Amino acid sequence: MTNQTIVSRRTVLASGLALGAGILVPAARAQGVLKVAGIHASPVENAWNACLHKALKDAAAEGAIDYVFSEGVSGTDYPRAMREYVEQGCKLIVGESYAVEREARQVAADYPDTAFLMGSSGEAAGQNFGVFGTWNHGGAYLAGMLAGSMTKSGIVGSVGAIPIPEVNMLINAFTAGVREVRPDAKRLVSFIGTFFDPPKAREAGLAQIDAGADILFGERIGTADAAKERGIKSIGSLIDYTPRYPGTVFANAMWYFRPILDAAIADVKAAKPAGNSYTHFGLMKYGGSDIVYVKGVASAEAEAAMEAKRAAIKSGAFEVPIMMEQPT
Repeated sequence: MTNQTIVSRRTVLASGLALGAGILVPAARAQGVLKVAGIHASPVENAWNACLHKALKDAAAEGAIDYVFSEGVSGTDYPRAMREYVEQGCKLIVGESYAVEREARQVAADYPDTAFLMGSSGEAAGQNFGVFGTWNHGGAYLAGMLAGSMTKSGIVGSVGAIPIPEVNMLINAFTAGVREVRPDAKRLVSFIGTFFDPPKAREAGLAQIDAGADILFGERIGTADAAKERGIKSIGSLIDYTPRYPGTVFANAMWYFRPILDAAIADVKAAKPAGNSYTHFGLMKYGGSDIVYVKGVASAEAEAAMEAKRAAIKSGAFEVPIMMEQPT
C-alpha cells in the first residue's frame, strides 16, 4: 500500500465534502510521512500540470510523500485552497502562482512553518516560498535544429499560452535552434491567452498552416491536432506526445519535474529553508529536461548535428540562449 491519496475531484464534489472549487479533503495518513498537496489551476491532463502530477504520484508510490491534489482551481479560489491544505496538515504545497503572485506570497507569509514550491516568474521569498521555472528550452532548441533541417517552406509556427517569460523563452529557443541550421527561416507565433484550451490552440495552429508554416511547435496542447489534420509535422513540449500523435509529432522538448521536487522535499525533510529557486534542477545537466525524437524523420546528418549539440549542452560546453522577451 502506498502513501498516496488520489481522489477524484468529481467524487468529492458529488459527496458534498468539497470546501471550495476543486478542494479535496485528505483521508488519514501514515505517521511520519511528508504530507504534500498539489494545487493545479488547470486539469491534470494539461501538459505542464501532468508533469507535476506524475512526479508527485511517483514520489508517493515510492513512499517518499503522502500526496493529495486539486485540479481546475480558479485564481479566485487558489489562495483559499492553499490555506485549507495547510490547515489540513500538509507541509509542502506544490502549485503555480503566475496568476496570483501577491496573494500566494501573502499566504506563505501567513504560514511560515509550511513550505511552498510554486511555478512563478518571480523570485523566491522568505524562508518558505520556493519557486521554479519551466526551463526545457534546451530540448526546444534541439527540436528546432531538427525542424530547421526539415522545413521546405522555410516557415515554422509556434503556439503558446500567454507571453510570460518561461513561455517566451521556450519559443525563442526553438526559433534559435531552427535558425542555427536555417538562418533565413521565418516564424509565426500565436498566444491563445490561457493555459488550457486545446480547441483554441488547434485553431491557432490551423491559421499558421494557412499562412505557410509546414512545421508547428506546440507549446500548448491542441497544436498537434492542427498538424495532424493538415498532414504536417509537429513538435511537442513538456511531455511525449508522439504516442498520441504517431506520424505527426516527431520530437518533444521534455521537462521532468522530479529533480525539482526531490530537491525541495530534501530541504523540507532536513528542516532547511525552502525559500529557494529550484529552477536549475530542471536543466538538461541535472536530468530535468531533454529531447525525445523519432529517429529517421530528419536526415542522418541533421540528427548527428543535433546529438553533438545535445552532448555539448549536457557537458556545459554550450549554453542555450535565454531570451525572455515576447516573440513576435
